[in-house]
Amino acid sequence: MHAGKRMNLGAQITERVTHAPQLKGKVTWKQVDRAEAERLMSRGKAFGTLVVPKNFSGSVLGLAAHGNASPSQPTLEILTNPAAGSFGSNMAEQVNRQAAHNASVALGKKLGQQLAHRAARAEAAGKHVTAPSVPERLLLADPVKAVVAQGYHLGDHGGFGLTSFFYTLVLVLGGMLGANVIHLQVDTALGYVAKDLGPFRSAEPVRHLSRTRHFLAGCALMAGVSAVTSALAMGAAVGIIGIDASHLLLLWIFGACVTMAMGCTALALLAVLGTPGPLVSMLVLIGLAIPSAGATIPLQALPSFYRFLAEFEPFRQVLDGVRSILYFGGRLDAGLARAWTMTGAGLAFSLLLGLGLTHLYDRRGLHRTAQLQSAALPSAA
Repeated sequence: MHAGKRMNLGAQITERVTHAPQLKGKVTWKQVDRAEAERLMSRGKAFGTLVVPKNFSGSVLGLAAHGNASPSQPTLEILTNPAAGSFGSNMAEQVNRQAAHNASVALGKKLGQQLAHRAARAEAAGKHVTAPSVPERLLLADPVKAVVAQGYHLGDHGGFGLTSFFYTLVLVLGGMLGANVIHLQVDTALGYVAKDLGPFRSAEPVRHLSRTRHFLAGCALMAGVSAVTSALAMGAAVGIIGIDASHLLLLWIFGACVTMAMGCTALALLAVLGTPGPLVSMLVLIGLAIPSAGATIPLQALPSFYRFLAEFEPFRQVLDGVRSILYFGGRLDAGLARAWTMTGAGLAFSLLLGLGLTHLYDRRGLHRTAQLQSAALPSAA
């Protein structure tokens, strides 16, 4: 939030707004000039801005000096930023409206006192004073008008700032579902799982493959599937639904890397945990990730537990990257740099987890084919 004029009345308004007791601990204000406020909004660092215009003091003084004339009403400008999140932007707009109204009422009381004092002095000097009309008294009681405008323009097909959330959800689910399909297909090809096609059922002869090589094969396949999944997601979102997106190559590359990271995470959990793997990946990548992503409700308004999760939960990191590409021109300082860093770190962690534990299982002889081979031996008569 910022004040555009460092004059007496503007400073008073700014002081009153930023130190309002009813907003203490609920809103973080930052006093900057308009250019800096626009820069912050263009990088998703501010949900909105309250602007005190340069001519604010002059318009207020003119309002008090015009007598029965019709002076121009002082204004405070409220700039919204739906690209930073529709819910957060709406919250910021409501806070700014209330702050502007409170400041206007307080300023109106001071103007009324000044006019009453001026009238008393004029009467003491024997001068005739005309009482303000009803419209003038109403104007003086609430002299400042709040004007709302979009501070950072979001495209007509930006979904009020929610297209980034749904696109991120598609990428995350694409990685999870792709990992499950790949894991199942590899198991089927190795004979661990029978293949069902309608009423027909067949099974390949069981072939031993170490857990480590099984995990590596799944990750290799995931790399190819991720590129296709990202292209399909982008084609459906941009080509069919028609969301606003200008950096298509960057969106495809980022989407492929994200899907790869999510898929390898799911594959690592499958390799390490076995059957519970999909449930755990659903909990980690979706169940705990979506509430802590800040996609709908701002992180600042979430309980401390979810704010803690937001520091490392992958959904939030991916969302920041997608939001930067779709809304903020792919700027690194708009969340994309952190998204790349955390995506790379998540992929590396998943690979280390999967390779480390599968190698440990293999060294201890905990092969997946051991029980199957034992079950195939004929029992004693």
